[in-house]
Amino acid sequence: MLVLDKFYFRTSLLTKMKRIFHPLLLPALLLIASCQSKSESKSGSAASGDTTTTAAATEKSDESAPAAKAQDPSEIKVASAATIIARKQVPILCYHQIRDWREKDSKGARDYIIPIATFKAHMKMLADSGYHTVLPDQLYAYLNTGAPLPSKPIMLTFDDTDGDQYTIGAPEMKKYGFKGVFFIMTVSIGKNGKVRYMTSEEIKKLSDDGHVIGSHTYDHQNFKKLKGEDWVTQIDKPTKKLEEITGKKIKYFAYPFGLWNPEGIPELKKRGFVAAFQLADKRDPNDPLFTIRRIIASGYWSPKTLSNSINQSF
Repeated sequence: MLVLDKFYFRTSLLTKMKRIFHPLLLPALLLIASCQSKSESKSGSAASGDTTTTAAATEKSDESAPAAKAQDPSEIKVASAATIIARKQVPILCYHQIRDWREKDSKGARDYIIPIATFKAHMKMLADSGYHTVLPDQLYAYLNTGAPLPSKPIMLTFDDTDGDQYTIGAPEMKKYGFKGVFFIMTVSIGKNGKVRYMTSEEIKKLSDDGHVIGSHTYDHQNFKKLKGEDWVTQIDKPTKKLEEITGKKIKYFAYPFGLWNPEGIPELKKRGFVAAFQLADKRDPNDPLFTIRRIIASGYWSPKTLSNSINQSF
C-alpha cells in the first residue's frame, strides 16, 4: 500500500466529479481532503438552496433550556422525510487542515487550510456570539422528535484525520466547552510524512473526551463509485477498526468530497449507520437523514464572513 501524504487533486463538484480517483494515484491525492468545490466554500451559500422555510421549519425547542443528554438513536422512531426537512437546519461547519499557509499552497488549497490564528478567531466568534455545539445524537433526536437543543446550536466537524485537528483544534475548542465530530479516513491513521495524521491513541482520546468519531471511508474514494467488494474495503473494515479503537459503535458517516447517491444510502443503513453528512448540496427529499448539509469553513474567511455564511446557508 502506498503511503498517503494528504494531497488530493480536486475536481469541481459542479461537474460532479467527472474524474474518478484511482488508488494508484494515492501519493498525489489528499491535497486537503478536497471535500467541496472552491466556489462553494468561498460563497458559503446553500448551493442549490435547500433552505426550506415553512411554519414547521421555524419550529424549535425552548432556547432558554439546556439540551438534555441525547437519547440513543436506536430508541428513536425515525420521522417522515417531510417532518425532518421541515425542521430548521442546524448550522454544521466542516474543517480540514489547521495550519499556517505555506508559499507553495495553491490559491484553491487555501480554502481547505485554515491558518491557526483564523481558526482560533472562528472559535472565539462562535463563543462570543452565543453558539453552543451539539453532537450527532442530539441532532438526530431533534430532527426525528423535535427534542430540545441549546440556544444557537452549531456542529463542528473535521474531516480526514489530520494531526493538527488533535493538537490545535481540540485544545482550542476546549477553551469554550465545544465538542466536535471527527470523520476518520483510516488509511492515514498513524502516518507521518508531509502531513502528520492522528494516531489510534489520539483518536481514542478524542472519543474519551466526549467528541464523536465517525467514518470517512478507508482512503477517501468517491462514494458514488463504490460497488461489490468496495463496500467491505471502504465501509465495513474502516468501521470495525474505528470501533476497535474507540470501543464505541460508529453510527455516523461523512461522504468523501461531499458526493453521495441514493443507490448507496441503503448500503449505509444496513451497516448500522443512522445518518450521513454531505456538503452544501440539496438534501435528498426521501433520505434527509443521510444527506445532512455542512459548509466548509474556508481558510479565507474572517470571523465576520463565517458568521454571515452561517446565516446565509442555514
